[in-house]
Amino acid sequence: MTRAASHRQRSGRNRGQWSLLLCLLITVVSAAVQATDLDYQSRTVTVAMSQEPPDMNAITSTDAVSGMLLGHVMEGLLRYDPNGDLVGGVAQRWQLRDDGATFWLRPDAKWSDGSPVTAQDFVFSWQQAVTPAVASEYASILFPVQNAQAINDGQMAPSTLGVRALDDHTLEVSLHQPCPYFLGLTAFRTLFPVKESFYRSRGSRYAAEARDMLYNGPFALTRWVHGASVRMEKNPHYWGREHVWLNRIDVPYITEDPNAHMNLYRDHKIAMASSLNSESLEGALRERMQIKSYLDGAIFYIEFNHRDARVTRNRNLRKAIQQVFNTDDLVYKVMGSPGSFPTYTLFPRWLKGKQDFFVREYPAQKPELNVTKARAYLDKAKQELGVAKIPPISLLADDSPGGQKTAEYLQTLLGQSLGLEIRVDMQIFKQRLAKTGSGDFDMVVSGWGPDYEDLLTYGDLFASHNLNNRGRYRNERYDHWVAVAQSSLDVAERMHAFDQMQKILFADAVIVPLYERGNVYVQNPRLQGVLRRALGGDPNFNYASIQPEVSVNAETSVNPESRLNPKTRIAPGSGLTPNAHRGAGVILEKEP
Repeated sequence: MTRAASHRQRSGRNRGQWSLLLCLLITVVSAAVQATDLDYQSRTVTVAMSQEPPDMNAITSTDAVSGMLLGHVMEGLLRYDPNGDLVGGVAQRWQLRDDGATFWLRPDAKWSDGSPVTAQDFVFSWQQAVTPAVASEYASILFPVQNAQAINDGQMAPSTLGVRALDDHTLEVSLHQPCPYFLGLTAFRTLFPVKESFYRSRGSRYAAEARDMLYNGPFALTRWVHGASVRMEKNPHYWGREHVWLNRIDVPYITEDPNAHMNLYRDHKIAMASSLNSESLEGALRERMQIKSYLDGAIFYIEFNHRDARVTRNRNLRKAIQQVFNTDDLVYKVMGSPGSFPTYTLFPRWLKGKQDFFVREYPAQKPELNVTKARAYLDKAKQELGVAKIPPISLLADDSPGGQKTAEYLQTLLGQSLGLEIRVDMQIFKQRLAKTGSGDFDMVVSGWGPDYEDLLTYGDLFASHNLNNRGRYRNERYDHWVAVAQSSLDVAERMHAFDQMQKILFADAVIVPLYERGNVYVQNPRLQGVLRRALGGDPNFNYASIQPEVSVNAETSVNPESRLNPKTRIAPGSGLTPNAHRGAGVILEKEP
């Protein structure tokens, strides 16, 4: 073999090796960019969450993030179907009366350890919720049940609660007065069952980790790395498991940055970017992605601390702040939050009144936006407080992008128009909830969404008995109208009561409404059946499935101009069509 021939042979071998290496490199790169958002074969969907769930104990939980997870792994007597209608959950049939209700439980309803879900599991959970030492902020949601309020006030024993197990599969509830919305309460997390023996075996560790819970819902929490990731897998013991298509819901990313969500979606790492801001929306429109929208039920507002030690207890100070805030400026000029709407009331636009939507039948009073009048209120406040200058006011807010924008806007607005020194206390979501609950604020940017489909889910928030009334506002007239709405079966009388609540909230400047939140999002077209809603947890994958092939129109599903300028039209999903949001979205102690 000549030297030249040998060189050609080596060159051939080198070319072959490089070709093989190139193929391997392409394979590796392809694997690296391979979509991981959906896996049809394993029936797995991958998504992201905005926050770490603060409290997975359904008895005490109040936030939306935990509520979303609980909506997958737990189930109450009733549940919401894809149409927003109440249907059987653990209960296969029921009977509601003016003085109570009876529920007959499914014999095949089981916990994730294979043991049966019994009527006693509901009795125990409900008794715990109203026990004063447990300090559930949702205890008041059970007040329609006989003796619940007296128990929560420490006047009666938890065993006297008007709920009892007639046998393992029959639950009897006694109401102290008619409650037209009671069936809706049974689908809410505070009324979920808890197995007493397991609960007591975990003590203070109950629901602290995935292994410290029992599950009776469609899925079970199988992995929870705090602050990092969550995994839910189909519960093999769930009574309706044959109707649950997905095998696994992976949440490997927890970040509150909408742009990060959008980048993960763009890279096929997650199947949806759940809440777009104006920047990520513009990118989605440029790339001609399908845009979806809905109202999630959340009303955001400034909540004042009415405790005696707080300067914000002064009504004239609150009225001064009310007079200079402009909800339109916040929504359209500052936040740029696609799909959200200005609001002047605690009540959302999608809940019905007598014949039309409540906000149409009973328009809320609007502040005058008069700086001169606001300063007159401020002068009166100084006189009443006996100060020459209002001391610094603390404003508690989430450290999320929306929370930061809102807090900075309020700080600038109140400083420039009223000369108030606003000290922003920016906290992570979980810590903001803790500080709000303990009353460690003068003002706080709060949000609230519905627990059941009735205006009372918003209206009773500022009743003096409600522990979710974080500012401890007290007003006998307000409590009176809450009591009317709780007990009356007359629609017109109830709507009048809600209108009176609305007027008191404005006259006393109990809160300053900021905006009604709407969400704009993108979702992989192959992912079907995901529920975006105000009631029952959002988003919800209990009815979701994955299509094997992509079949989608590349055109965007909304008019870009109308979406980017929400003043021009009512957004899709706004709820201003009959039944558009029946059963639509939960609480928000929700991050803005």
